[in-house]
Amino acid sequence: AMAATTGEFDNMCTMGLAMGKEVKTDCSINAEIDGKTYCFGNEDAKTEFMKDPAGNLAKAKSHQMMEGKTKMEGQSDKM
Repeated sequence: AMAATTGEFDNMCTMGLAMGKEVKTDCSINAEIDGKTYCFGNEDAKTEFMKDPAGNLAKAKSHQMMEGKTKMEGQSDKM
């Protein structure tokens, strides 16, 4: 059966990503933040995430950036 919901990060557990782990989920446990759906591997992960959604989301995103773009030394943060 297909999951009814498709979340950000390719349905990975968002809390897992925040902790540097890639955990695939079926997105049956999810939360909507700012109009986007984020998936969680279990209720505990969701509860933990919801204690600091903005902070954890930032961590999850930076993990994704690290994984996807390990070769970004040329792109420094100079304005």
